[in-house]
This record gives sequence, structure tokens and C-alpha cells, in this order.
Amino acid sequence: MPVPGYDPDDLDSELEGKLTDGEIRDRLNDEEYERYENGESLVGLLDDDELDDLLDDA
Repeated sequence: MPVPGYDPDDLDSELEGKLTDGEIRDRLNDEEYERYENGESLVGLLDDDELDDLLDDA
């Protein structure tokens, strides 16, 4: 889900910097985590509410 005014790669890097590997694992179900491990971005895997919560903590 691209956010207007932000580069999805930059957002993904910011999200990965805020979360430990364990926290990423806790936020994703098994299928999503496998997709993440195969290169899909967190921006595409997390829902809008989760993204808002994480980015508001900046």
C-alpha cells in the first residue's frame, strides 16, 4: 500500500528499523511472514492501522 509522498522502500526501511525480528514475526501470520522472508515489503503486508501505529511512534 503506497503512501502518497513517501517512497515505499524508505518506509519499509524505517519500519524494519523500529521492529526487532521477533516483533516482525509477531505482527505477521505464517503466510505473511513467509512472503516477507521471500522479499515482500512490510508496507505491503501490514494493514493500515498497524502502519499508522508504527509510524506515529516516530
